[in-house]
Amino acid sequence: MSSIFVDNDPGKYEDSQLVNLIPGYTSHIEEVEGLALHYVAGGTGSPLVLLAGWPQTWWSFHKIMPALAEKHHVIVIDIRGMGSSGKPDVGYSKKNMAHDILNLIKKIGYEKVSIGGHDIGATVAISFAGNFPQNTEKLIVLDTPHPDENMYQLPMLPVGLPVYPWWVAFNQVKDLPEKLVEGRFHLIQDWIFDQLLKDQSSISDFDRKVYSQAYNDKASIRASNAWYQAFTQDIQDIKAMKIIDAPSIGITGSDNYEMLKLSLSPYVKNLEMKEIDGAGHFLMEERPEETAKSILRFLAGLE
Repeated sequence: MSSIFVDNDPGKYEDSQLVNLIPGYTSHIEEVEGLALHYVAGGTGSPLVLLAGWPQTWWSFHKIMPALAEKHHVIVIDIRGMGSSGKPDVGYSKKNMAHDILNLIKKIGYEKVSIGGHDIGATVAISFAGNFPQNTEKLIVLDTPHPDENMYQLPMLPVGLPVYPWWVAFNQVKDLPEKLVEGRFHLIQDWIFDQLLKDQSSISDFDRKVYSQAYNDKASIRASNAWYQAFTQDIQDIKAMKIIDAPSIGITGSDNYEMLKLSLSPYVKNLEMKEIDGAGHFLMEERPEETAKSILRFLAGLE
């Protein structure tokens, strides 16, 4: 599915307009220790923080946000370097980004939250739970583990892998990616979506335009690549991280179930796993009802 189409109203992809499409949610920007963090919040009940990943923004949760808001105060954050949040030159280790989230939730008025994340957001959520156990109620990991030394075993050639993760290496290169894909980030984005989705139509042309607009400039590409360039530090940090005691769940599709379970088990004491049939990497878009139900049941202690 292509994201190239004529559009005379690019403003409709801005946060101020997107949030109007989700009843009960509002958009905010708070400054914490000199960093502007954008978040969207709605609903009432116990606090639930959600963090998106590459190559997306908070909008990746839009299909499940209404259901979650029926039981929880949902706070969906654009992490450092994402969307409308700040894009400084440094600070992209997942431990430091978890500290960003801690600063924000305290400024909002919470000391303890349940936290969940997808893709890069999942790595930040795991780091949050491991480094700030006193601030973590429950942990939700959507399809992606934290970087550890197993990443050094990724092959240079695409042997025996369903989808070769070439972007992990590509995003390590400094300066070049932003020169190559500025203004045409959709070329990478659409390839990623089309390869990692079971149902390519589950991320619509509109959704793809939201994401490509968020990553199309040099600063956004440079900042998002910095998430990957921090992996060597993240691998060292997880060695010192405390075993996560908070009740935790890994939610993933069938293809990734065993990998996620094996990857999380050394770092999570109380781990549950949930397999969602028919979901690829982007399970919130492909199977929103099942994903929301799994999250709600887990938070209610029913899984």
